[in-house]
Amino acid sequence: MTVPSLTLNDQTTIPQLGFGVYQVPPPETKQTVLQAFEVGYRHIDTAQMYGNEQGVGEALAESGLARDDVYITTKLNNNRHEPASAKQSLRESLERLGLDKVDLFLIHWPLPTQYGGDYVSTWEALIELRDEGLTTSIGVSNFQPAHLAKIIDATGVVPVVNQIEVHPYLVNEDARRATLDAGALVEAWSPIAQGAVLDDPAIREIGARYGKTPAQTTLRWHLDRGDIVFPKTMTPARMKENFDVFDFGLNSIEIGIINDLDKGEQGRTGPNPDTFDWIPS
Repeated sequence: MTVPSLTLNDQTTIPQLGFGVYQVPPPETKQTVLQAFEVGYRHIDTAQMYGNEQGVGEALAESGLARDDVYITTKLNNNRHEPASAKQSLRESLERLGLDKVDLFLIHWPLPTQYGGDYVSTWEALIELRDEGLTTSIGVSNFQPAHLAKIIDATGVVPVVNQIEVHPYLVNEDARRATLDAGALVEAWSPIAQGAVLDDPAIREIGARYGKTPAQTTLRWHLDRGDIVFPKTMTPARMKENFDVFDFGLNSIEIGIINDLDKGEQGRTGPNPDTFDWIPS
């Protein structure tokens, strides 16, 4: 089964379905990612903050897969936003991953109340890292419309993606629309709202029409809306279930029904990017 690829604004491509390793314990990361590779995943989303980049790199090295066949994303930790530190942090990530370059490097959070509100210089550091060849593409995560506008206006460089919380209970359309209007693609994290949507009657009813589970139905909703998604699980059976979403599609009415489940801010499972200010010690 072939995962569709989407073309980014720098004319590179990215698999639309990937595998996330958020909260995968570092000692278990290698085996978990190897299992994901066995299922067919070729897009791995990690982060400096997760502490498991080394396991991702070990899995890639042991898998026997060609480097060009696997898409690797990592993200800048919140305590590395100063430009010199941001640049050094990617070099450290590459060492842990055992790679010469990553496919995509993201600012993990804008942290607008930290660093004197300066995330533009952090974005400029990522531009320089791209130009140095240490990452093929650069993007952001958890950027609100104003955050996006600020870095684009200051540099003229549009991120290739904005990775934001999106699921049926937080459609997050303002951030999603601002991202698409800027020319970037949306990556959806917490795609099933940490499991909260799995008992939703509307999603269950739509899935039953296709013989699909609520998780599969929700992932298909993401894909049909054009977003990139990377569900996380450590259970091989769930990995296979989440991958088995390419033999059906939702119609516009079904997509609209799921859109209407939006609860706005009450549906958010993570912090609000406008106020999130955590910096690890």
